[in-house]
Amino acid sequence: MRFYELNSGQILIDGHDSLTFTRRDLRAMFGMVLQDTWLYNATVMDNIRYGNFDKTDEEVIAAAKAAHCDEFIRTLPGGYHMVINEESSNLSQGQKQLLTIARTILADPKILILDEATSSIDTRTEVFIQRAMDKLMKNRTSFVIAHRLSTIRDADMILVMKDGDIIEQGNHETLLEKKGFYSDLYHSQFAEQS
Repeated sequence: MRFYELNSGQILIDGHDSLTFTRRDLRAMFGMVLQDTWLYNATVMDNIRYGNFDKTDEEVIAAAKAAHCDEFIRTLPGGYHMVINEESSNLSQGQKQLLTIARTILADPKILILDEATSSIDTRTEVFIQRAMDKLMKNRTSFVIAHRLSTIRDADMILVMKDGDIIEQGNHETLLEKKGFYSDLYHSQFAEQS
């Protein structure tokens, strides 16, 4: 996203050097769902529409349905017109996360960054969030940062980091076959869930 400029090499987006884009145009290509959600003191509708104020109510509702949050929104006092308070304390962490996913679906970015998007969510809510993220990632370049390995099982390429270094890379099956750090981590998480 060019917060830092390259010292050497290139980053290509659809075959075009990222330096040929303005920062504004480049950043418009990215959508992010982070561990710490950011909502502001406005209606649910306005929070989903944030950054995409030209979108219609129908488009916002369609994005909410795709993010699996339309159902809970309709149960809120005022539904889509409920005002989220200053601290966002009138929503659960999972609800906030689903709203940020709906916001990202509405933006329809080319590239996604999902940074620990399910880390502070209970297991039941994680299922809804995972479904929403699967829909969001379909046919997009996605960078997923996760400790919960269930989140990244279907990735084309997994980079395993330890102490700031990439120590293994491959897809899920390849990394399990290596019986290295990833395999040990995966099996320890699986054992914890049993």
